[in-house]
Amino acid sequence: MIRLEDVHVRHRVRGGGLFRHDAVHALTAAELTVQRGEIVGLVGESGCGKSTLARVLTGLQRPTEGRVLFRGEDLWGMPAARRRAEFGSSVGVVFQDASTALNPRMPVGRILRDPLDVHRRGTVRDRERRVADLLDLVGLPGHTLHALPGQLSGGQRQRVAIARALALEPELIVADEPTSALDVSVRAQVLNLLMDLRAELGLGMVFISHDIQTVRHLSDRLAVLYLGRIVEEGPAGQVSRAPAHPYTESLFSATPSLLETTERIVLNGPVPSATRPPSGCPFRTRCWKADDACADTFPQPTADGAHRWHCVHPQIPAPAATAAQPATRSSS
Repeated sequence: MIRLEDVHVRHRVRGGGLFRHDAVHALTAAELTVQRGEIVGLVGESGCGKSTLARVLTGLQRPTEGRVLFRGEDLWGMPAARRRAEFGSSVGVVFQDASTALNPRMPVGRILRDPLDVHRRGTVRDRERRVADLLDLVGLPGHTLHALPGQLSGGQRQRVAIARALALEPELIVADEPTSALDVSVRAQVLNLLMDLRAELGLGMVFISHDIQTVRHLSDRLAVLYLGRIVEEGPAGQVSRAPAHPYTESLFSATPSLLETTERIVLNGPVPSATRPPSGCPFRTRCWKADDACADTFPQPTADGAHRWHCVHPQIPAPAATAAQPATRSSS
């Protein structure tokens, strides 16, 4: 449904002098495909580019370089009206904090009707019926229609945000840390709701979170980001069972599972700046396997079936991996 090809996002910021501007490398040579009906999990530390990638996937951020293909067509080459009508109704967004994502002065019914009014979906009666259906879909009582967001609990507000994202019957939902502001018990309810909606509606989903253990169980595929680069990507079971990139292994060790015993990996060394990323592999300043070869260029992708990674010294035995075809990647 959506494919990113060699996508770069750079933000200009004022540097050390009055007339000096640096560039923040938010995304570098990102390659990602999202198929219909699948869940893709994006994981990584704060500031690694997850939210920027989400903004690119939802059309809220135009890439500095590279292409975003929607059903095989360049998204930013489409006329604005067509992009809004076709792409805008096909992709829904659930933001991190529903308390700031919902207009505090609008009742829930108006919030849910807004997308339908903007896209002129059906008659007034059709829209009212759709709003009632959306409340039922996310398990909220009918009287919620007249409530303001501030009168709802955190879990209820997030359900309203999910209902709004579903208003136009999208094929894909991009959920950016949708449970991070919620209590643990409410978090489980919202995650279960998303999984039920996926099963009932056949939704595709891009799920972004710091919690790699949660994402691995929800997702069909995982993509691991570090300093704006996708360093590893593949089937969730394969990536979690045998992570190839040292950074992925360190992420799993930092969030141990109750069902598995893992040895904690403590990362040493400086955390690189996004304005002046290191040469070669960006993780080399903290990697215990780094050597001079890691500083030359960003590693070419290596693949074991659908499992791909960028590392000179992967964590899995070399014979199990084969070089990826050059046509399937593009990186600087």
